Amino acid sequence: MAVASPLGRRQTVAALLTLTFVTGLVDAVSYLRLGRVFVANMTGNVVFLGFSVDPHSGLSAAASVIAIAGFALGAFAGGRAAHRMATQSPRRWLSTALAAEAIIIGAVAVLTGTGGLPFAGDGRFATIAVLAAALGIQNSTVRHLGAPDLTTTVLTLTLTGLAADNALAGGPGARPHRRLGSVAAMLAGAAAGAGILQASPTAVIAIAAVLVAAVSATFLSATRHAAPPSPIPAPDREPSTVGTA
Repeated sequence: MAVASPLGRRQTVAALLTLTFVTGLVDAVSYLRLGRVFVANMTGNVVFLGFSVDPHSGLSAAASVIAIAGFALGAFAGGRAAHRMATQSPRRWLSTALAAEAIIIGAVAVLTGTGGLPFAGDGRFATIAVLAAALGIQNSTVRHLGAPDLTTTVLTLTLTGLAADNALAGGPGARPHRRLGSVAAMLAGAAAGAGILQASPTAVIAIAAVLVAAVSATFLSATRHAAPPSPIPAPDREPSTVGTA
């Protein structure tokens, strides 16, 4: 199910690139402060789970399993919301799903700041699970939008497309702007997260919550009775004027 965005094309792309930046922020916290685990990039956790067979790897199989389980739970909740709300009111669905994500991440910021959720020891597993659930909601929601090259998390296919579709490789020479934007947003988020971590990991999480809340508010403010938008074009098509799929 691919649902059209209630926003114009440029606004939708900006919103999804912001969520990609958020992915870099939270994964910086999880990998650098929660023990070499990801809360957004599940491919990494599956690989880490395999690597943890080596007792000298320094990787925690429990952390990877908990992250995957939390992410799956969040994705399930996001999928339920999409199937119930998306076709009736994309505006309300997107703003509600992302508001839920922002609230969860914001709660983690408050709890880590007050000591309720730790960054070390066995207590970190709860922090990992809750953050992973929030990012599961995000990924499930974006999946139902179906915007090409704007998954907000996975960049392997994005980088593959940049190289394989290049005119020099005999491809269609698709415009690389969205793909490059996704890579740049993830890189910037990870770098910003790593830098701000030096002062406070809680601050990184709080910034992520604020950014997701801003994206939620952007979707909420979309014109209620706008004409049905056309999809965001795939990279090898001419861009349309509004919307996403």
